[in-house]
Amino acid sequence: MKSLIAIGATIAALTTLSATTASAQSATVTQIMERGTMLCSGHNGSYFGFVEVNDKNEWKGLDIDLCRALTTAILGDPQKAQIVPLSWAQRFPALQSGDVDLIIKATGWTMGRDTELGLQFSLPYFFGGTQIMAHGDLGITDATGLEGGTVCVEAGTTIERIVANYLQTIGVTTNNISYESAAELRSAYLANRCDAFAAWGPFLAVLRATEIDNPGAHVILNDQLSSEPIAAAMRQGDDGFVDMVNWAIASLLIAEEEGITSANVEEMAANPPNPRVARL
Repeated sequence: MKSLIAIGATIAALTTLSATTASAQSATVTQIMERGTMLCSGHNGSYFGFVEVNDKNEWKGLDIDLCRALTTAILGDPQKAQIVPLSWAQRFPALQSGDVDLIIKATGWTMGRDTELGLQFSLPYFFGGTQIMAHGDLGITDATGLEGGTVCVEAGTTIERIVANYLQTIGVTTNNISYESAAELRSAYLANRCDAFAAWGPFLAVLRATEIDNPGAHVILNDQLSSEPIAAAMRQGDDGFVDMVNWAIASLLIAEEEGITSANVEEMAANPPNPRVARL
């Protein structure tokens, strides 16, 4: 997505459904407007490419930008997004207790979460699957080479179950160790306490390409363990808020498909090239 915040600001300016009208239909939007900030999930460390903190102690990443775009749609200002650091295990209790307004944190939309945890999900904004990265000196290209080895995963995620199920299916026995944060998991792997570590494939790709000194010494195995739709999670029962989040995300996706960016958005709005852009 290109310039999510800028496009989000334009959507907020152009939309026919004002935030005031939306607040009448949504208790969550009312709370956000009265508070003057929108509480979004962060991460207790860095989840590279999606939720991370830069060297200036500023939040960045795709999920952070999406939170700021949604904040702009409601409050008119991306700076009114308040990022709350959470571990994977903390995210759903924090949402249910009201500590955050929604979860935008590389979260898979699963049937169990949708039907058993009192959550509602937005339409997907990303698709990604679980993969495994291993030390290159093991000389392996797929998970069958991990027999008897140690695989590390992050606690409180679907990845724990996905890895266990996959390895059982292909008949490979490993010692699986869970860590509370991505930083701990990364440190354990780089210190060779793990032969491999399983995570979301896009995260592994960003980590290997940008955060590891010798990327050539590590290999992402050929196995594709899963493919999950990634969506925003909200408390069940506030359909007005779900509608607003859904249509804000849909607007961003349409803008991406139509080539609308921060550089041309005003021109596109004034002189729409086609009926779809005119409706947007």
